[in-house]
Amino acid sequence: MSIRKLVVANGICYVEIPAAGIYLLCGAPADSVKHLLRRGIIQTTEVNGVSFENGPNAILLSDSMIQNGHLCNLSEFPILQMLYRQGMLIPNHPNNTGIKPKLIGTPEQLAAQLRYIHRGNYGLISAEEMMKAGVSEAYADELMRIKLKFAFGQIARPEAFVDCHVLAGEPIEIGNGVSIKRLAHNVFDIRHGEEFVEVDLNLAPRATYPCPYPLSHVAVDRHYFAVIHAGDGDGWDFNRPAMGSVLIHQGRVYLIDAGPNIHYSLDALGIGKKEVAGIFHTHAHDDHFAGLTNLLQCDRPLQYFATPLVRASVTRKFCALLSIPESEFANYFDICDLEEGKWNDIMGLEVKPTMSPHPVETTVFNFRVLWEGGYRTYAHLADVASFKVLDGMVSADASAPGLSVERVRATQAAYLEATDLKKIDIGGGMIHGCASDFAADTTPRLLLAHISRDLTQCERRIGSGAPFGTVDVLIPGEQNFLLRDASELLKSYFPSVPVERLHMLLNNRIVTFNPETIMVQAGKVPQEIYLLLAGKVEILTQDPNSAHFLFSGSMLAESAAIHDSASEETYRSVGFVQALRLPADLYRNFVERFLSSDELLKVRKVEERLRRTVLFSDAVTNPMLFQLAKNCGISRLQAGRRFKGDAGQLHLIGKGRLARGKDEKAPVMGKGEFWGYDSLFAAMNRVAEAPAAEADAPLIALDSAEVYSVPLKLVARIPVVRWKLFEAFRNTHPYAAPRYRGTAR
Repeated sequence: MSIRKLVVANGICYVEIPAAGIYLLCGAPADSVKHLLRRGIIQTTEVNGVSFENGPNAILLSDSMIQNGHLCNLSEFPILQMLYRQGMLIPNHPNNTGIKPKLIGTPEQLAAQLRYIHRGNYGLISAEEMMKAGVSEAYADELMRIKLKFAFGQIARPEAFVDCHVLAGEPIEIGNGVSIKRLAHNVFDIRHGEEFVEVDLNLAPRATYPCPYPLSHVAVDRHYFAVIHAGDGDGWDFNRPAMGSVLIHQGRVYLIDAGPNIHYSLDALGIGKKEVAGIFHTHAHDDHFAGLTNLLQCDRPLQYFATPLVRASVTRKFCALLSIPESEFANYFDICDLEEGKWNDIMGLEVKPTMSPHPVETTVFNFRVLWEGGYRTYAHLADVASFKVLDGMVSADASAPGLSVERVRATQAAYLEATDLKKIDIGGGMIHGCASDFAADTTPRLLLAHISRDLTQCERRIGSGAPFGTVDVLIPGEQNFLLRDASELLKSYFPSVPVERLHMLLNNRIVTFNPETIMVQAGKVPQEIYLLLAGKVEILTQDPNSAHFLFSGSMLAESAAIHDSASEETYRSVGFVQALRLPADLYRNFVERFLSSDELLKVRKVEERLRRTVLFSDAVTNPMLFQLAKNCGISRLQAGRRFKGDAGQLHLIGKGRLARGKDEKAPVMGKGEFWGYDSLFAAMNRVAEAPAAEADAPLIALDSAEVYSVPLKLVARIPVVRWKLFEAFRNTHPYAAPRYRGTAR
């Protein structure tokens, strides 16, 4: 047998053709290399005394950029594994035979991957780009010297070390008699001689790419100032998440970096994405970057804290990957630029970013909070360079690639500044740190991270480990911050009710649910309902394809409580969940006493309809959904009636079917499909445009139908909904099955 297919995980396959020397990774979502390592597909071998890894030498990209909200093509680390860990780019390496890694895919996906890899390698690629980010010409020239030193003197295009094979409508040969043909969207036939395998990279509805490493559920408290350790591995460690931390200040949650599969880490820590107030970003390498799109799937923009240089580098990579204008970044994030080398005050949490020499724009962070006896401090040193590497980069020629002695000494002094707690990258090599550099550091608690191996005995004498979910409390919390959050949520939920009246609801217990616990069961009249404060809750209905998730700010089983009826849904905790328990009869009396129940119930019914659509099923909290429902128009159509929606409206089918024209071959849309949002992405090139005649054809109800119309300007400000609309927009492509443009897949 000359060809073998291994199903690695959802949406990831591995095809081996040893006789042709082709080893093909099919699908490259986040952490695909870790999946290959965990399955034992990538192993360490040795030739002529040189140890190196085997693994794929080609990547078949997904036709879709996004599936079910998740990025499908993140080839940066698989390419790095081929070039460096396999040795395909290392001079005089036994595996450097002149053959380059292969990328296979649609023209659009290949172009996006090359742009994204280029930015992942170098970040900003000229002094002019740096100056546009606001730095002086002298500083930009200094940074370019550093960048060129890491890049061996030149900025190389990715085409120099990657071969691209365009897979369009016809079969192509990728080498040594191996051919690939697209059978359908994301379905491929791979042949060698008389043998063949079929690879399907489509995810099932609501399916996701799995996490490559196990995570245990942890219950964490919201302290005044604390660090939760959410990862101390690197981009190759298949047992742990990549280096990152969760910072707690006054009970509010901040992330330091967003590595791959960050959403799984948050679930395990009992932190809902809606609870994340912001992210402090060190740099744009995938093991610190690839989780960004998971975080934007909330109903409000996430605060994004970085220096202008780092933000510019991240924005260019983010937008290159998605093939979107750079202005689109601000539609998903609330940008909060930090001043480099200065203390920046964020509601009492002070942060100082310091430039760290690295191939891309990078800062380390020092955090401090004022307390009894002075500041409590935490330093997060991700992707630092070892002192040996820094010293070796010194150049006396101010025009040559390298660093000045003054910059090296200032950088080393910044790394060694004493704090109460410090987490250090000790990954080694040309671009990472070394534990022995910190042997004399006076910080009382040093944590060693960013490795995929065990600590050596020497390293264990220098610093500690920080397993996933462990917490360092720098200032304990003496107040209940969740009760504060409950008060703020209820104020937003009932803005017209006097604050003192809300204490009727606030004077209830905050309860904790263990992971995978049924909180409210379908078919039963709930005796209590819950205001979700922390964690993630799954809603299960009779339809097995309609499960969705809620985060903090959502009210569970509210409709059943108001009507004193059985719940239609089951609510189930994902990880540890904390919620304000509200007796159903008390909540019902509260609504009847302080609100117009007829008006409230009318809007709530519209809320329920919107909640059952794919666009608003996940992460949209009740207050946001309430605003949409108040502004939602419902058109009820009998069979044969025409529908013409107003411009500036997003239209969704709540029930029934509509056809674009009377022709029996006219495209038909059904429940859950939507249109009218193309203007949000007018600046982007479409892959495939609908024919003008189709766009102008009338919409006709084929049976009794309901169409919900929501102002587009409201939807545009909800990141999770905008992201779903963007996925639908991008998935209108020539390789998909024919369907009406702008509908959900």
